[in-house]
Amino acid sequence: MKLESKSTPNQASVMILFHQFFDETSSTLTYLLADPITGDAVIIDPVSEHIGAYISFLQEQELQLGWVLDTHVHADHITGAAGLREYTGARSAVGAGCAVDCADRLLQDGDTIVFGNEVLRVIPTPGHTSNCVTFHWRDRLFTGDALLIGGCGRTDFQGGDAGLLYDSITERLFPLPDETLVYPGHDYKGARVSCIGQEKGSNPRLAGRSRQEFIQLMTHLNLPRPLMMDSALPANQRCGRTRNIEIHGT
Repeated sequence: MKLESKSTPNQASVMILFHQFFDETSSTLTYLLADPITGDAVIIDPVSEHIGAYISFLQEQELQLGWVLDTHVHADHITGAAGLREYTGARSAVGAGCAVDCADRLLQDGDTIVFGNEVLRVIPTPGHTSNCVTFHWRDRLFTGDALLIGGCGRTDFQGGDAGLLYDSITERLFPLPDETLVYPGHDYKGARVSCIGQEKGSNPRLAGRSRQEFIQLMTHLNLPRPLMMDSALPANQRCGRTRNIEIHGT
């Protein structure tokens, strides 16, 4: 568990409970946030194979999971939303227009997720897919596949649009303070956190590129098809529900 203390202009010490999980198979980063006073928690982009680890962590820390959040409909892993809802009673939420009718809530621009005394704010960041969202909590962003560390999500399937992704990043994320922390949905090189200032200045796909140059770059990436796409997409449109939900690691 990471328990952090940081200074703010109005409060000398603010304790936050924050834990980052990593799935080696899909290089997915999952985040658990909680109000340390009330014990109310949310989890972002969980992976179905690790539901047991998430539940064990919640039990060890005496937390109550209120929300399971996905930044988009994933093509490279199956979300743990259905299993976590079943075993914890939490509600699930994704961006509006994702064709995920099973979700308890479809999120719009400016919506908030409240857990204890904490608030997550929803920022639509379409482009990787047509319905991606970013979650803004305190001094940090959970950007899913929109903005990665030194990269960004591909735009060649699921309604992806390179121009729209460029607009999402440069108009919705880059105007935030440079010190705003960036926690992506994936990382393939061992990095775990960046910041807006770093990505504006050195992200090789974005720094110094015009919108048209970015579109040209993204159009010619020629990336292989995600290995799990045929099974992950239909499962994730059902909130990650497969025939049998197995809980590993409890």
